[in-house]
Amino acid sequence: MKFRDLDGDGKLTPYEDWRLSPEARADDLIARMTIEEKAGQMMHGTLPGRSAAGGRGALGQGDGYDLQALAPMIWVKHISSYITRLSVKPAMMAEQSNAVQAMAEQGRLGIPVTISADPRNHFDHVLGAGEAASGVSLWPDLIGFAALGDSTRLSSFARIASAEYRAVGIREALSPQVDLASEPRWSRITGTFGSDPALASAMGGAYVAGFQGSDHGLTRDGVITVVKHWVGYGALPNGFDSHNYYGRVAKLTTAQLQMHIAAFKGALAAQSAGIMPTYPIISGPVIDGKPVEPTGAGYSKVLLQDLLRGKMGYKGIILSDWAITLDCDTRCSAPTAQAPQRPQDISTDWGVNDLSVEQRYALGIAAGIDQFGGTQDTAPLLAALRDGLVTTKRIDESARRVLIAKFEQGLFDDPYVDPAGAAALVATPASHALGEQTQREAQVLLTNHGLLPIKPAGKKVWLFGVDPQAAQAAGLTVVNSPAQADFALIRAETPSEMLHPYNFFGSRQKEGRLDFRDGDPAYEALKQARAAHVPAVFSIFLDRPAVLTNVKDKAAAILANFGANDGAVLDVVLGKAMAKGHLPFELPSSMKTVEAQDPAVPDDSAHPLFKRGFGIVLK
Repeated sequence: MKFRDLDGDGKLTPYEDWRLSPEARADDLIARMTIEEKAGQMMHGTLPGRSAAGGRGALGQGDGYDLQALAPMIWVKHISSYITRLSVKPAMMAEQSNAVQAMAEQGRLGIPVTISADPRNHFDHVLGAGEAASGVSLWPDLIGFAALGDSTRLSSFARIASAEYRAVGIREALSPQVDLASEPRWSRITGTFGSDPALASAMGGAYVAGFQGSDHGLTRDGVITVVKHWVGYGALPNGFDSHNYYGRVAKLTTAQLQMHIAAFKGALAAQSAGIMPTYPIISGPVIDGKPVEPTGAGYSKVLLQDLLRGKMGYKGIILSDWAITLDCDTRCSAPTAQAPQRPQDISTDWGVNDLSVEQRYALGIAAGIDQFGGTQDTAPLLAALRDGLVTTKRIDESARRVLIAKFEQGLFDDPYVDPAGAAALVATPASHALGEQTQREAQVLLTNHGLLPIKPAGKKVWLFGVDPQAAQAAGLTVVNSPAQADFALIRAETPSEMLHPYNFFGSRQKEGRLDFRDGDPAYEALKQARAAHVPAVFSIFLDRPAVLTNVKDKAAAILANFGANDGAVLDVVLGKAMAKGHLPFELPSSMKTVEAQDPAVPDDSAHPLFKRGFGIVLK
């Protein structure tokens, strides 16, 4: 008989016995753990990064892990779940994961580490929403899969990405984001499946099944999915995101909340192993006669215990979003040029600022939280236990859920990965080719006045926002002015404004207007092409639903994408690939109609320029 002697007693302890069920092994392990070891399971920390020069990496970023800083987190605080923010080559990533697991194996009970990650295979790299990752297959953002509307393709992506995660030692995906995209100015729409609850539900279910390995829960070869953000995140006034103090409240009626809940049904039916409550205070709904509490959703018993666990029957891990227990000080709530918000000032303690950290832990646990995201501070939880605010039985419940998932994945039996194998798997040509194909097919052709497709032979192109080498590789001659060109290709993003430059997240997120105005570089390029009487293809990354009213009359073709490289755009323009997508949300006709719509209701602007579902597919 072979087994890993994790407790070092020379015997086959039941929790080491791979023949037993995950539940039986977890029960045996719980009985052997100290309260400090159990409390550690309720934290979801950040793997500390280090730079090549030997310094600490900010927010976990760097060239590798700072194992010296990690040691007390594992051996003293007993934390066994961490987010990674490394972006290194796959073999190096695998080696770093193995180093973490080797450290965990030296603990008293040898409890392995679960390493999690924000989405890594897309184009959105805003901190807190998505990470860049070296060498992985690259796909459109999730909103692009909604545009394509192909759950089979999404399942293929999820299986490929899951394998890439596992190969480098990542066992938990902090995704998918199935929030309903009901407010067009919101900065996080790219990570959603759009504005249709039914489509979001179907796509969410396909994503969970692909990552976890089945449509009925986590498998040994699967990656935990943490579906987010329960629930109503998309209904933010002005689209101001609730990572920020000024965006801390979302407003919905009870009926409107039901639409947002419907978007989660597919992911819940596939038994996602984790779910993450949303950041904002959900203001307005009443559930079975109980108004939702005026706190962030992580502290809401109505949303978590009564609705999610009770009515929806959810059995998995509830992982709070990051920093809900930390204090929001003045640099968090009212940053200035002289005192901007820094990483150490990040907090989302919405509605509980008057409570102590100990009381926040107690309130979150009473609401249903199993793990607190973005913190390594176990002391307030242990204090809450000593003060009678939390029971040992309740801590056991949460620790058991976390440990069962580790046993289901086989982490106790073999947490290590093969660096050479990781490099080979992540480089799989077929995976990269399918990602590239999806970048092409998920584009949406909105207008075409007889220009597309363009035959490249002998054609001269004037470019804006496109790499000349990509155009040359496609067979085009690049010229320096519109007057010399046969056509123009202009790449743009949905317009935005810098409304909150001193907020850490506000300065990194898209906010404000969606319409093109004089002075916008891409719009000026379009006007320049029109003045030269050169037909222009306006290729726009719809990270938010742009207002294209004054673009429509100037461009010979408008081609939307949701994450595509220059080669993918050029292939569609030149007819080497076909855009098969349809809009996953409506495109408003003016900012006036945007400002008049209800942030909680999808696709409700007056007289939209393009309705959800629109798209021209050339024959």
